[in-house]
Amino acid sequence: MVQKSKPPAAASEPERRGEPKRRGEPKHRGEPKRRGRPRAYEPEIALGKALDLFRKQGFAATSLDDLSQATGMNRPSLYGAFGDKRELYIKSYQRYRDDARASMVVIFRQEMPLRQRLERIYAAALHIYLSGETGPLGCFTVVTAASEAVSDPEIRAMVIEGLTELDKAFTNCFRRAKEKGELPDSADPSALAQLASATIHTIAIRSRARVPRKELEAIVKGAIDVMVGANT
Repeated sequence: MVQKSKPPAAASEPERRGEPKRRGEPKHRGEPKRRGRPRAYEPEIALGKALDLFRKQGFAATSLDDLSQATGMNRPSLYGAFGDKRELYIKSYQRYRDDARASMVVIFRQEMPLRQRLERIYAAALHIYLSGETGPLGCFTVVTAASEAVSDPEIRAMVIEGLTELDKAFTNCFRRAKEKGELPDSADPSALAQLASATIHTIAIRSRARVPRKELEAIVKGAIDVMVGANT
């Protein structure tokens, strides 16, 4: 029986053009070759998500899985963008400090009566502390960083720097007020600054405990009355 010979396979387009056929060549040559998955996140947005999670849960209680879910990034992407969990925590804390400083620095620098300045400072602080999608998150420094400062020298240095910076800002605030005659000659700007900072800390803690805003505002008003005088 004579076997029929099979017709030759149709030549490919490159072969018809006289080009050698390439092994492993994709079927659709017009499609660009993909080089891995595109980055589908914005670093600043992801950092903000991590910041909120650390403020809510603290360092130890926040796992990498928690961070991955909150930021929408897998572990390799998190490591590549921010480093390990501790590095991400420190970057989150620095971001918090930068944002808080930006909201306060204008109030400290503008010219206005002392009572008005203090009212605006505490209003800005309450806005920060009472923020949060699931409830008030309080102050990053007081609620979580102060705990980590016990065992981590770098975080401790950041906490002390932040506390010192706030004390100095308040001291300058009261010193200028004294020079303008808004405070008596016996007023001690440094002592008043410590009282002002302590008020910041107490409303931070109480806001995290979900003390009603009206009660926090009452604490602020009483503290301001003591610092500047009830009749000013």
